[in-house]
Amino acid sequence: MATIAIGVVGPRDVVELVLALQDRPADVSLVPFIYEHEEQAPQLVKAEQERVDGLLFTGVIPYTQASVDGALRRPAEHVSYTGATLLRALVEQLRLGHDAAALSIDTLTRAQVIETMTEARLPTDRVRVMEYRAGITSQEVVAFHREARDAGQAKLAITCLGSAYRVLEQEMHAVRLAPSRHSIREALRHLALTVSNLRTGDAQVAIGLIDLDGASDSELQRGMSPLGGALARLDDYYIVVSTVGLLEQATSHYQELPLLGQLSARHERVHIGFGVGRTAAEAQSLARRALGRSHAVGPTALVVALGDDTDIVVNGTLVPDGDLPADNLSLLARRAGLNRSTLIRLQELSAERKADEELLTARDIAEYLGVQQRTARRVVQRLERAGLAEIVSTQRDGHSGRPRLLYQIHL
Repeated sequence: MATIAIGVVGPRDVVELVLALQDRPADVSLVPFIYEHEEQAPQLVKAEQERVDGLLFTGVIPYTQASVDGALRRPAEHVSYTGATLLRALVEQLRLGHDAAALSIDTLTRAQVIETMTEARLPTDRVRVMEYRAGITSQEVVAFHREARDAGQAKLAITCLGSAYRVLEQEMHAVRLAPSRHSIREALRHLALTVSNLRTGDAQVAIGLIDLDGASDSELQRGMSPLGGALARLDDYYIVVSTVGLLEQATSHYQELPLLGQLSARHERVHIGFGVGRTAAEAQSLARRALGRSHAVGPTALVVALGDDTDIVVNGTLVPDGDLPADNLSLLARRAGLNRSTLIRLQELSAERKADEELLTARDIAEYLGVQQRTARRVVQRLERAGLAEIVSTQRDGHSGRPRLLYQIHL
């Protein structure tokens, strides 16, 4: 099996943390792409990405900067900072005798922070949160923490940005968050899978049709750069040719497409339809179906039509991960690209197994839903991509053959 080269983009300390990961896929080699400041990420990627098959960014800010700059010509993923990372930092501060309740924190969502502090049994009335947004700068992050300190609201500054930490540690009690090994493994696994699909030719064709109500857009080519495909004008709309791997990357596995928001800021009506098929003809036919569906959704919408009669609707009002209501099955179904009735049955199955403290296999899901095991594997893969399922362990039935994957479903 050919080795997949992944460029790890980030500051030296976090890149070294990724390089030290022990249980990464055997066919993956990691190449350090180290910068001093995240603003250097776009130029670094432009200069070095031909050496690797994919790019793993150690944070969302440099990833976004490289994406907006049009620097990405390889499949890319960023490592997410989670509530578990914050919890570990809070416990350490308490162990050292510091006040971990009066704090300012950036990048994470307020929902993540409040939930984590509640789990740690810490009060939340002295917490200031600066949630991540596209275009945020290191200077803005530093200014936020200074303002919280000067207002007497925060005694501890927690930041996910290395450049901000180097400034803040000189002025106040500051902590730098680093991603967890679990987050690194998950991002690396998704990226390696995408690269592998592209390399072996298993990636399907993805064709997109963009309707701006007949208007043209001179900035569209720049916004399409994450899809890495050719863009052309066709009658009253645009057409873009890409691959399913790049489409999944650009939409964060069919959750959101930043281009949609950019276009809606310049046009009153924006409709995008992507079709995914085994051939260009099949993909274009599905794209037309998806475009028609997007017109029915609302003035601004993206619809992805897959070859198995599944339409995934993505629009500009998608709820961020940290604020996603756990009981909103319609939204979860849309995110996963599955029917709501399927999620209801999986929720029932998951509840039964949790009561018996048992995990699930693809075979269990196939039997419960009354489908083939191949179909069940596709279902659980979509749940994984939507953050609704995770591989917890493996199980062998005998001494030979591939082990079965054991899943935990979060519904």
